Amino acid sequence: MGGVRERLAAAKRLVVKVGTSTLTYDSGKLNLDRMEHLVRELADLAHSGRQVILVTSGAIVVGRTRLGIARRPNSTPEKQAMAAVGQGILMQTYEKLFSEYGLNVAQILLTKADVTNGKRYENACNTFNMLLNYGVIPIVNENDTVATEEIEFGDNDTLSAYVAVLARADLLVLLSDIEGLYTADPRRDPSARLIPLVEGITPEIEELASGAGSDRGIGGMVTKIEAARIATQANIPLVIASGEKPGLIRSILAGEEVGTLFLPPGAGSQEEGK
Repeated sequence: MGGVRERLAAAKRLVVKVGTSTLTYDSGKLNLDRMEHLVRELADLAHSGRQVILVTSGAIVVGRTRLGIARRPNSTPEKQAMAAVGQGILMQTYEKLFSEYGLNVAQILLTKADVTNGKRYENACNTFNMLLNYGVIPIVNENDTVATEEIEFGDNDTLSAYVAVLARADLLVLLSDIEGLYTADPRRDPSARLIPLVEGITPEIEELASGAGSDRGIGGMVTKIEAARIATQANIPLVIASGEKPGLIRSILAGEEVGTLFLPPGAGSQEEGK
């Protein structure tokens, strides 16, 4: 599997998605230490000549915490209001952190219509390309303030996969609160083993997925498997790994066996034939 992993080093354009449970504490406040490590690593990758797109969650939880609301919102209007408050806080924090490394950021808020409507899809592609050519770090989230139940993504795992496709990325990394895909839920089964490589999303792989992993995040392994399906069908490899470890993206690009790697169809057999 080393050869398959080593090919990731050639990735020029990366999409990195970070989940709410990675970005925030149980209190709902931002984990600034983790954010600083993530930004520093992404900035270093940008300085080395790679192009980086960050898909971030956290707006609803951060907004909810700022407003002093303890319970998780159920209705779309509640989510929209909390996201409107939290998104500004998120962007302010990212802008401050990236500016310390001499990098500019740009906010991009998307709905499903933006990636399914031909003209809007084309406009989004052009915007990403221009920002990356300018050396800007696009920071993407769902446009919760205008999304409705009919058009919302519902999770940023799926959103990040669509972003990787429209940006024609070379690699998608999902940073989560879990090391990767396991043979069982490691929080409940101590005998669960990490699956380092997935060469095809079979019914057996789908059965390993579970529901949402935390009260702060809405995406569980189900949404990550769906993201892997979208990305790999577009010939984009995807890695699920823990966002708690600094330097993890560098380790992935160095070919180290980190997290779970999902390969595009036929990629593994192509490597074996070399």
